[in-house]
Order: sequence, then structure tokens, then C-alpha cells
Amino acid sequence: MDMKGKHVAITGPTAGIGKASALELARRGAQLTLLCRNPAKGEQLRDEVVAAGGLAPHVILMDMSELDSVRKAAAQCLALGQPLDVLLNNAGVVNLKRKETVDGFEETLAVNHFAPFLLTGLLLPQLLQAPAPRIVNVASAAHEFVRSMGLDDMQAERKYSVFTVYGRSKLANILFTRTLSQRLADKPITVNCLHPGAVATSLGRQNPGVLGKILPLFLKPFFLSPEQGAATSLYLCCSDEVAQVSGEYFARSALKQARPWARDDAAAEELWAYTEKALDFTFFGPAGAR
Repeated sequence: MDMKGKHVAITGPTAGIGKASALELARRGAQLTLLCRNPAKGEQLRDEVVAAGGLAPHVILMDMSELDSVRKAAAQCLALGQPLDVLLNNAGVVNLKRKETVDGFEETLAVNHFAPFLLTGLLLPQLLQAPAPRIVNVASAAHEFVRSMGLDDMQAERKYSVFTVYGRSKLANILFTRTLSQRLADKPITVNCLHPGAVATSLGRQNPGVLGKILPLFLKPFFLSPEQGAATSLYLCCSDEVAQVSGEYFARSALKQARPWARDDAAAEELWAYTEKALDFTFFGPAGAR
């Protein structure tokens, strides 16, 4: 699909599948808003997009580990005064050891679930100004590592396992997608999520020392290129084939059935309630879209 005249906001756009997605969307004519943690990398990507003949993107600073930063970035995005056609929640983190954010939350859950939940809720009015908006959440087959969200220890205070914590954060992406699509069923908007494949990205490199180098090397034999990994994100952002599809999970640009625990509506509602309480944010509050 040609993306001329479309406004697309992307989290985590300066590396890996986020960067590959951003560059391809720009090639297709989209006006991008780059939500970046690193200002230098954001400006560098802006220059790359322009050099490739794309429209000059908006660059907005956002640290997804800080909820105030997410709120400020959303306010700046709204202040652009442009309807938002696509929100691509792409950014993610994996930590080998437990870390807490400035808000006191376990960082993997905060970055991978809380931040996109909050950002999506804040940008929903802007999305609903577009004629056929789409929300695309990058999840992962890592949800297969777990069988529940583990609400009794969501912050991994009693036990921290990198595969469990990361898997739960990706399970949260799928459950969030499912619930949000149901709550927006009466709106002209779609919400879908995807497994990009094991992709050669910078994921995990923020871990210090040797550990930060070992994790990507451990996964490397299974890696796709960032361009290959971005294919399903681009499919959900652009394809006419999914214009009427919502609440689904995709892999390799095809519908895929997630594990049963990722299709549990009761668990999805529990997670939604937990998240709103933790963030002190009501998705469809007085200033919301519904």
C-alpha cells in the first residue's frame, strides 16, 4: 500500500526492525513521527530518511522506562495537530538481571507493556481523527515461555527469570491487543499484534559487560535480518488485506493462533485492570475517546 498522506508514529525507530520499518514507511511516502530515547540517533535517522527522499520526520524524545517521559511525548505528538493513521508500538527491552525504573516498576514490564499501554491510551483521540487508523503492537513468540501473567508477582520481586519476565511482557502485548480491539469494536480502528521472528537487533545490548554481548550472540544463529523481521510489522501497518482485521496475532505476514493463555479473555481483563491501577490511568476516562 502507498502510504502517501499517512501519518505514522513509531517507538524504538533507531535500530533493528524499528529502523527498517521506519525507512520503508518513509520510502512509501508516510509522514513519520519518531519517538526516540536517544536524540542523536533520532536526528541521524531523520537525516537518513530525508537523504533517501522521504518527508522530514518529526523527532520526539521519549524514554519508555519513565512514564512522565511517555506522557510528555504523547502531549508533543498531540500538539502536532495531525491525525495519526498508524501507531507502531515497536520498542522493547530484555534484561538479564532485574532492574527498577524511576517509577518503581520492573523495567521489562514497564517498557514492554506499561509504556505502550499508556502511550496508546493517550494517543487514541489522535488516532480516531484518522479515517481508518491502525494500532500495531510488536509482541513475540516468547509468550510461549509462560502460561500466565503471574499477577501474584508481576514485578518479579520474589523471583527473576529473564525468559519468564520477558515472556510475560510479550504475553501482555497480546492480551492488551485482544482487549483493546474488543473495547474499540464500535470504532473504525484496528488493533493487531505480531511475532517478528528472531531478529538481529540491538535488543539486550543495554546489559553491561560480557552479558550484553553474549545474549545477541546466543540468539544469532536464529536471527533474521532487520528488514526480514520488519515485514510483518509493515504488512499490518500497510496492507489492504488486514484493513478489516482486528484483535489478531500474526507471524510471517499471516494469521497465527497464539497459545491458549494468550487468548484468555478473563486473564486479559485482569491484566487491563492491574495496568490501569498501576499507572493510575483510565484508558477510557473522562478525556478518553469513548
